[in-house]
Amino acid sequence: MTMIAAMGRISQIQATLQQLSGAPADRVTTTAAAATTAAASASAGSFAATLAAALGTAGTTATSATGSGTGATVTDVVASAEKYLGVPYVFGGEDSSGMDCSGLVQTVYADIGIELPRLVSGQMKMGTEVASLAEAQPGDLIVTGGGDHILIYAGDNKVIHAPYPGRTVCLREAYMTDADITTIRRIIPTDTAVTGAGSADRLNAAFAAFAQQNSTTTGSAL
Repeated sequence: MTMIAAMGRISQIQATLQQLSGAPADRVTTTAAAATTAAASASAGSFAATLAAALGTAGTTATSATGSGTGATVTDVVASAEKYLGVPYVFGGEDSSGMDCSGLVQTVYADIGIELPRLVSGQMKMGTEVASLAEAQPGDLIVTGGGDHILIYAGDNKVIHAPYPGRTVCLREAYMTDADITTIRRIIPTDTAVTGAGSADRLNAAFAAFAQQNSTTTGSAL
C-alpha cells in the first residue's frame, strides 16, 4: 500500500471516529499521524481488520426508524419521558397539553432525534426484540394487550406511560409480567453511550495492536 493510500485510509478512519464518538479532532489527528508509518507498511485489509478487532462494536450509535444515526442514549430517553410526567391523558394527543400512550412514545423519541410511527401497531415493530422484562433496559418499549397499550421502561422495574382518560403521564412500578407482555422492543442498542475519550483510547489500542502485529511479521521497528 502506498503512502498516499495509507494517508487516505487514516483520513477515513479519523472522519468515521469523529462522527461516531465526537472525539476532539486534535486528539484523533495526533494519534492518526503517529500511526501513518505503520499503516503505510501494510495492506489496507490488514489494518482495517486490526482496527475492527480493537474497536469492536463500541462505536455503535442509535439508529432511527429512517436510518439516520443519532447520538441518543438510554439515559436521554428516560430524561425526555420524565419531562412529560403530569401531562393529562388525551386520546390522540402528542404534546405537553395532552397525550395518549403512543403519542408519549413518539414525542419522547422525537425529542432525542429518533423518528417512530405514531401508533402502537407501528411502534411495536420497531427496533429489536427483548426476550423478557428481566432483560429490559431503560428506554425499551413494552407493549401489552396485543398492542392496546405501550409503555417506556425507565429502569429499576419502573415504567413511564400515559395510562387512560382521567389520569396523567406517570412513573410507576412495572405492574405487568412476561405473560402480560406482547413484545418488548429495544430502539437504542445496548452499547450506545461511548465517550469521545473512550473511542480515542480504543483507536490508540487499534494502532498499537497493528504496529505490534506488523513488527512481529516483518521484524521491523515501527
